[in-house]
Amino acid sequence: MSTAVIELDDGAQLRTWTTGSPDHADIPLVMLHGGPGLPDYLGPVAGMVEDLCPIHRYDQRGTGGSGWEGEHTIARHVRDLALLLDAWGRDRAVLVGHSFGTNLACYFTLAHPERVAGLIQIAGPFLDPWRDADRAAQRARRSEAQQDRLDDLEANASRTDAEEIEYLTLSWFTDHADRNRAWDWALASAHALRPVNYVMNSQLNAAKKADPLESHVDELRERLPVGTVIIGGADDSRPAEALRRLGAHLACEVALIPNAGHHPWLEAPDQFTAAFRTAVATQTRKRS
Repeated sequence: MSTAVIELDDGAQLRTWTTGSPDHADIPLVMLHGGPGLPDYLGPVAGMVEDLCPIHRYDQRGTGGSGWEGEHTIARHVRDLALLLDAWGRDRAVLVGHSFGTNLACYFTLAHPERVAGLIQIAGPFLDPWRDADRAAQRARRSEAQQDRLDDLEANASRTDAEEIEYLTLSWFTDHADRNRAWDWALASAHALRPVNYVMNSQLNAAKKADPLESHVDELRERLPVGTVIIGGADDSRPAEALRRLGAHLACEVALIPNAGHHPWLEAPDQFTAAFRTAVATQTRKRS
C-alpha cells in the first residue's frame, strides 16, 4: 500500500491510498466513502478485491487526514475527484460509492460520464420518498430510553468526548440489522471516525436538497455505464424498496443481501464479497 498527500488547485491537501494489483485489470477502482463529514472507512471493502485491480481511496476534504476549512459544495467535491484522477494518471475509473459516496458518484457521472468506466453502488443512493420509512425503522430499533438519551445528546451543543461517542453510537447502531452485534459495530465506528465534520455534513446535505438527484434520473440513466450494479442490505433501516425503485428507473441490476443492513460487508461478508467481486471483475477486466 502506498500513501500520498495530493495538493489540489485551491491548496487543499487530500490524503490518499493506493492498493491492489496493477497486473490483472486495465481499469482501477476509486472508492468514495460516505458521511458526509466522515473520513474514509472502506479499507476492509478494498481488501476484498485487492487481487483483482488497482484501488484508490481518499479522505474527502475536511475529513481525516485531509484537513481543510471552507464552504463545501457538490461541484467542489466533483472537481476534487476529477483532479485526483488526473494526479493518479487515470483517464477513467470504476467508481465504488457507499452511502453518501453513491450520491457523489452519481453527481460525478453526470458531470464527467467519459471518465466513469463502471459504477458499483453500495447502500445507496436513496431517492425520495424514503426518509419517513427510515426514521420509523430507526425509531423502532431504539428503546424509549435510548431515544430519549439520543434526543438529549442531540440538543447538547457542547458534548464531551464521551458524550460524542455515546451520541454517535446511539445514532448509528440502528444502521445494522444484526441486533446482537449492532451496538459493538456502532461503538467501534464512533471511536474510529471522529471528529465528524458537522459543517460539511450540513452543507452537503443542503446541497443535495438544492440540486436533488431525483431531478436528474433520466439524464443519469442516459449516462450510466453498462453493467452498473447497486448492492444493498435487505434489512437496512433505509427502505430496500427505494433501491429497487431506483434500479428500475435506471435499468440496472439491484442485489439485495438478506439479513444485512447499511454496511453489508459486516453482516453478510460471504454474500457481499461474492456479489462485489463479481461486479469488480466484470467492470475492470482487461479489454482485448
